Amino acid sequence: MEKQPYSIVEAFLRHAENAPEKPCLHFDGEQWTYQGLHGRAGTFAGALRARGLQPGERVALFLGNSPDFLAAYLGTHLAGGVVVPVNTQYRRGELQHIFDDAGVRLCLTDGERRPEIEGVHSALPELETIVETGEELDTFLGDAEPFEPELPGKEDLAVVAYTSGTTGRSKGAMLLHGNLAANAAAVCEAWRWTADDHLLLTLPLFHTHGLMVGAHGTFFSGASTELWPKFEAAGVYEALLGGSFTMFFGVPTMYARLMREAEGREERPRPLRLYVSGSAALSPSAFEEFEELFGERILERYGMTETIMNLTNPYHGERRPGTVGAPFPGQEARVVDIESRQPLSAGKVGEIEVRGPHVFEGYWERPEATSEVFDEHGWFSTGDLGSVSEDGYYTISGRAKELIISGGYNVYPREVEEVIEVCPGVAEVAVVGLPDEEYGEKVTAAVVREDPDLTAERVTEFFRDEIANYKKPRRVVFVDVLPRNALGKVLKHEVREGLIQQEG
Repeated sequence: MEKQPYSIVEAFLRHAENAPEKPCLHFDGEQWTYQGLHGRAGTFAGALRARGLQPGERVALFLGNSPDFLAAYLGTHLAGGVVVPVNTQYRRGELQHIFDDAGVRLCLTDGERRPEIEGVHSALPELETIVETGEELDTFLGDAEPFEPELPGKEDLAVVAYTSGTTGRSKGAMLLHGNLAANAAAVCEAWRWTADDHLLLTLPLFHTHGLMVGAHGTFFSGASTELWPKFEAAGVYEALLGGSFTMFFGVPTMYARLMREAEGREERPRPLRLYVSGSAALSPSAFEEFEELFGERILERYGMTETIMNLTNPYHGERRPGTVGAPFPGQEARVVDIESRQPLSAGKVGEIEVRGPHVFEGYWERPEATSEVFDEHGWFSTGDLGSVSEDGYYTISGRAKELIISGGYNVYPREVEEVIEVCPGVAEVAVVGLPDEEYGEKVTAAVVREDPDLTAERVTEFFRDEIANYKKPRRVVFVDVLPRNALGKVLKHEVREGLIQQEG
């Protein structure tokens, strides 16, 4: 039996050797075979070596979804380099922090984003080269020199992935090649991902969900992917109607838009083998509505930058609304008391900890931050609150730092949000705690209206008999939009800051 690859690039090379003409990637009407993408990646690696890139040096990818993103990703690893994926929405201040922190030597970008990185280039002495896709990249690749790549070992650093920075400056999570390969193997096993699958991937590649789940799973299993520049509901719906795909990965916002698209059409896509949702909480009501419209139960899972994928609802078995299932194969999870750090019994809310070969090495050049999140037994503190049922299903309640303590009682925002979300006329809601002299914090709901005539009194009346008094929002505030990051996760700290400013 062939041993499991130690790295994603090793798995990819095996498929390029064993099935060179197998389609690997479709993009904008163009098809890339495994052999073709291998050739492009190898040329990029040769060009990096020609520029003197040394093993362990960092290469940033600051560009939109494209075959060149993936070729550069694989090529950097073939050359012994470390990839720094960069959020395409970031601007100069964020870019300067990440490039300076990681000591990036070369950046691949595109014409749309080049002005942003050029704007801070002079403040980044370690950034020697900026290469733009198109003619400049062709010239760069023309300088490639032949070389014999050495496959990375599982203990070698592969990626420095910066956290979303929802609180303070983002930190670089160091992911080893072994972390990436172990997680891809676990995901492929849990979700029955094989070379016969065809994935529709519209998630951004700079993010863990798009790159380390969508692309990694494709390369690891030898499957094929149709990559889109971005998600567009009408176009995706048409593509699903075509019937050639077996899998679609999305975030709750995408599924909400697909459901709105379905409501305006008579034709429905036939059920896919697998719809997966993650990166933000999927409400039970959305789960049920999607099943009614599409005839398929979404598989919800839970992951993060530092660990990739942690928990998943089962492929075979009950996909329970409002939960994120159990650990992937070969991984562990538990719920501990926030202060004592002792494991809690089923049903008790605490902080979720995980352990396994998928967990990152630590934060780039931040040993103190690393030591804060690991205990002596290798358990990683996720910072997420949750509980586990008697039969092993985990439920996420929110972030530990988002926990509201009102009058001495713990209030978990997600629990309150799930009640308000089903109120008629409510489109979205975010629950936060605002400073209060009497209670310490007061529970406050920021609501986006679907019905312009919806009043705070109607919302209050709706949840009156649904939750305990101490959990009830003392204020309901209507807002036009909830601030989100690139993957649709609500930025609670921005919601809170905005409401505090309103009160001031």
